[in-house]
Amino acid sequence: MKIGDTAPAFTLPDQDGKEHSLSEYKGSWVLVYFYPRDDTPGCTREACTLRDHFSKFGKLKAQVFGVSADTVASHKKFAQKFKLPFPLLADPEKKMIQAYGAWGEKHFMGKKYLGIYRNSFLIDPKGKIAKVYEKVKPEDHAEEVLKDIVV
Repeated sequence: MKIGDTAPAFTLPDQDGKEHSLSEYKGSWVLVYFYPRDDTPGCTREACTLRDHFSKFGKLKAQVFGVSADTVASHKKFAQKFKLPFPLLADPEKKMIQAYGAWGEKHFMGKKYLGIYRNSFLIDPKGKIAKVYEKVKPEDHAEEVLKDIVV
């Protein structure tokens, strides 16, 4: 996935079971951020930083979606525990995760395994990829994205 590509379509349920499709948000900026797992240290930092800046995204009429392979039930617990105001999309079959290229080989403590990359995609109001963020730093990500949204 690179800048200028049409963002892959998706329809997935959030933490409340409500389905969201990219096509519903045409005309708005959309941040899709992929994260490895609910309620783990880095993922919690990233989600809480986005939560703390959420009103700024709202002022820019930008939608935020978190996406992982966790279940709707897991997302519900995570969202409630940290009072997350944006949808967390459940993709246990990893279709959206793979469509955005956020799945692949990772390395940790000398071991290789398959997992979700902490990547994000800023989608412009026309449905094109405006920016790709790779190896996101959880604490800085919200401010970085907010600077890239052009109103």
